[in-house]
Amino acid sequence: MYHKSPFLMVGSPILGTGTGGTAAGGTSSGGSEKQRLRKMSSLLLPVKLSKRRCYLCLKIAVLVVVFGLYFMLLLRESMSALTASSSSSSASSASGSSPFASSSAVPSFAAVLSQRTIGGRQETMMSKRNERAKHNSVVGAESRRFAKAGSSKQQRQFPPSLQQDVKEGTHGHGHSAPAGGNQSTLNPVYEYSDEMNAAAETDFNERRMVLWNVCAEHRIIGKYPPNAWEFFISPGHGIAWCNIFKAASSTWMYYFNILGGYSVQYLQRTKASPIDLARKRFPRPTTNELNDYISNTISFLIVREPFERLLSAYRNKLEGCRNKYYKLLGEQIVKKFRKANPLKGSQKTPHGPTFREFLEFLVSHYRSGGRFDEHWSPVYSFCTPCSINFTLIAKMETFQRDSEYIIRQAGLETLLLNKMPRYKARWITNRSTSDTRNLIPRYFAQIDEKLLTDVLEIYQLDFELFGYNSTKYYSYVQSPDYG
Repeated sequence: MYHKSPFLMVGSPILGTGTGGTAAGGTSSGGSEKQRLRKMSSLLLPVKLSKRRCYLCLKIAVLVVVFGLYFMLLLRESMSALTASSSSSSASSASGSSPFASSSAVPSFAAVLSQRTIGGRQETMMSKRNERAKHNSVVGAESRRFAKAGSSKQQRQFPPSLQQDVKEGTHGHGHSAPAGGNQSTLNPVYEYSDEMNAAAETDFNERRMVLWNVCAEHRIIGKYPPNAWEFFISPGHGIAWCNIFKAASSTWMYYFNILGGYSVQYLQRTKASPIDLARKRFPRPTTNELNDYISNTISFLIVREPFERLLSAYRNKLEGCRNKYYKLLGEQIVKKFRKANPLKGSQKTPHGPTFREFLEFLVSHYRSGGRFDEHWSPVYSFCTPCSINFTLIAKMETFQRDSEYIIRQAGLETLLLNKMPRYKARWITNRSTSDTRNLIPRYFAQIDEKLLTDVLEIYQLDFELFGYNSTKYYSYVQSPDYG
């Protein structure tokens, strides 16, 4: 007889219910512990994920700050460069000579003459100023003589941009000559050097001086409105070209097609017209667009001896009526100007117009006030160099050197140099020009002195503007009683 302890009573809160209370209580306690652990882990998991997100956001924020600082640094440098460029441009404009009097037909002509920048890029040539001191004094004297000679009735002065370019040792748009010591070239056809660069620069300055002297002498500055229709302008490359047909137009059409994004391989195999391809990428600008672009680009034209260009156009378009497009024009010229025996001693009547008949057609067309075809239109009315202050005037006689100078001044060496096939470049710049020059005496022997004088009435201004000699042709022609 023993007494039951109250702690062993059924239903005790400590042992639970029934005989297995202790074991059940242990099992229940272990289960609840596991449940608590699960709850704690489920609560801690979002905390861990949120920490990872915080670390990721922190890294992103650091990257954003770093890139933002880098961008701000670049922006600061760019603004500094633009500020320096504008200040130097304004200083050079302030130090230039008095504005160049021009016709009101050309908007912002003084600004075009005095401001020459390319995309805000300006470089100076401090190391070469001493070398050019003598040259600068000569150019300054020439410009003063020009201003004095042209101020009798109208105050005219040599374009300040040229004086400023020579004074500052730049090339019209703030570009300096290539630094000395680099004798290599990317062009396999023409070996470029600092000496050639200096010679080209001197020639370009002299050509501009001659042109503006003639423009002022004949009082035709601004007389002919700019012919925007014939310009190719690439603002992205800082270059503008007036396309004079039969004066290396094929070469520079090829270059502009490369600038337009066509590959060399495509240009070599395509049968599409080069000018049609170029116009797809460089549409014809309006006069307002031309005035806007011309002030901050390298503008240039390539000229050729006027009668060589004229003979080249005749042989290519009208002689023998080989060109289908000009065949109808050739037939009309023959019908109107053909005589019974067009060539003395000729037993075979020419199929197309003779050179004499072609020149007679030009004189008649000119006197009737007709518009000339672009292949023989005079340059003074076609590219209007007395109304547009071209940065550079290149010539066929120095085509390779002048073209490479233009390319280098525009910073397009990588894009254009060594892109023209060697055989094509040599054919364009040497063979075609020399062949035409050699044929000049033979063709001009077909005409007389009177007809030559009549034709010179059309093209004499081109001879003078670009420094060519026209008097030699009187030694080629026949006596006045010819024909």
